[in-house]
Amino acid sequence: MSLHIEVHGSGPMPLVVIHGWAMHGGVFKPLVDALAEHCTMHLVDLPGHGFSRDCDLPLEPAACANAIAKATPPAAWLGWSMGGLVALRAAVDLPQHVRGLAMLCATPRFVADSDWPYGRDPALVQQLATDLETDYHATVDRFLTLEVMGSPDPRGDLRRLRAEVFSRGQPSLRVLQEGIRLLDQTDLRACLPRLNTSRSWWSAGRLDRLVHPDAMQWSASACNGEFHEIAHAGHAPFLSHADAVAQTLLPWLEANR
Repeated sequence: MSLHIEVHGSGPMPLVVIHGWAMHGGVFKPLVDALAEHCTMHLVDLPGHGFSRDCDLPLEPAACANAIAKATPPAAWLGWSMGGLVALRAAVDLPQHVRGLAMLCATPRFVADSDWPYGRDPALVQQLATDLETDYHATVDRFLTLEVMGSPDPRGDLRRLRAEVFSRGQPSLRVLQEGIRLLDQTDLRACLPRLNTSRSWWSAGRLDRLVHPDAMQWSASACNGEFHEIAHAGHAPFLSHADAVAQTLLPWLEANR
């Protein structure tokens, strides 16, 4: 089975949109509504997720990037959270196809180490892997709770994420474990200087509990990208602040058509 990719919107600017861990392309509906007149969006369900849950492609950034590129026109790519690793890999490996890189609450390295103080505690990722083995649904729900922390309406956003997360079927335990390994082991910081100057956009939620805004600001500086911060947003600003995301994204997309 091939990747499931939906097309939404009728605007002149093409945009590939890639979701985060355990989710699917349908979660972006508020942002899709905000961009529909300006963009034609290609919403990807990553392997093992959503309507791509029977796709046997590995959940690995380069493999996913190549498969998405074969199924979409040249476009800017937006990656949220884990999806940012796929979008970043594509921007580096396929510069003729990826017209610009938009990173939404996404970072080239998720976990902290001695030379990366901006990442999450590796123990959090290791605990997720352990907990998935014993209580799949509770572990996914705890991750969703982390995603909405800092939002001005955390209960409402959590309700929306809970309604979406399994609406296209449950990701397998195997693919969620692959995603955790991806977050734990991937480090694409060295790729940042290879990005084309002024062709990347980085948007952080000031109150994000999963991807620290400082990690994104550092990354934007490393590739001469454009950095924006949404003051009262958490990890899912496409839910709580879709118009604010669109307000800074659209001028950048226009400049990179």
